[in-house]
Amino acid sequence: MDVRDSFYSKLYKIISNRLEFSRMSHSQQPIVQIDLSRVQTNARNIAKRVGVRIYAVVKADAYGLGVQAVVPAIKDLVAGFCVFSLAEAVRDSLWELGGKPILAIGPPDSANVADYLLQHVHPAVSHAAQAALLRAAGPVLCVDTGMQRFACPAENVAATLAAGDIHEAFTHAVTPKQVDRFLEILGRRKLIRHAAGSSMLAHPPAWLDAVRPGLAIYTGAVRVCVPLIETHATHPPAGYSGFSAARHGVILCGYSGGLRPGPCMINGQHRRVLEVGMQSSYVEIGEKDRVGDSVVLLGEGLTETTVAAAWKCSPQNVLMQLSRAGRRENG
Repeated sequence: MDVRDSFYSKLYKIISNRLEFSRMSHSQQPIVQIDLSRVQTNARNIAKRVGVRIYAVVKADAYGLGVQAVVPAIKDLVAGFCVFSLAEAVRDSLWELGGKPILAIGPPDSANVADYLLQHVHPAVSHAAQAALLRAAGPVLCVDTGMQRFACPAENVAATLAAGDIHEAFTHAVTPKQVDRFLEILGRRKLIRHAAGSSMLAHPPAWLDAVRPGLAIYTGAVRVCVPLIETHATHPPAGYSGFSAARHGVILCGYSGGLRPGPCMINGQHRRVLEVGMQSSYVEIGEKDRVGDSVVLLGEGLTETTVAAAWKCSPQNVLMQLSRAGRRENG
């Protein structure tokens, strides 16, 4: 063997080892599995139930599930899409992706009406000056019924509607009383009206002319799992916090991936995430749990609501946090 053969042989081994290490490391990371058929089913069931147009909320990258996959999956089931800002619609090429009207429900982030026209985005406005400036883009009035953020107070509604030649109005309602207040403020004006996000879908009087579901479209569509990379009989105090358990395992997911202490599932059994570090965490395990077994952080009966109750936050927060925990796989 000459020097060149020896060199290339060593180089091949180095590259092979690095690739194998990369594959091994990759297999230890969390996987975020997106069930697009569940997303479609949720949207279809909402449409059948309410019988009015649906504006699907796809802000924040479709709650973390991925706009590029979600929008094509449901575009034939909805009347339009809601984002927070014009910038989101531009970033996601939402008009090209979905081909449906777009409503930016946050405060306007451009004073140039041409920006909105180019992207087929209707800006939400909250006062007459905004409405007049963005009149050509078909602005939609956001009415304040208690949320007290970027919304028009009742006394300014008439002037704002006139300034923007507005034909559609909405509110961020989370209670039936806020829906009633919305209708009271609008009176007998002939407008397209919508007040119901996911939390108000259970209240038929809130359906009006359209609904804006977000969480309701994504519920049950995400499974997040990560393998055990170590298992131990616990000798307390253990970890940073000195926790105590009969047995514990280690996973490569931490608070940098959105995880918090709370419930998990291993081999069909309810377990606990005992302690969370930056990029790894300790989990409670049973006698039969082994290295390589899957730790389910969301899914398989572990719902967004269940996790949210343990984390003391909203189900939307759970989705956003755990959907960024690892690599995404669409199914």
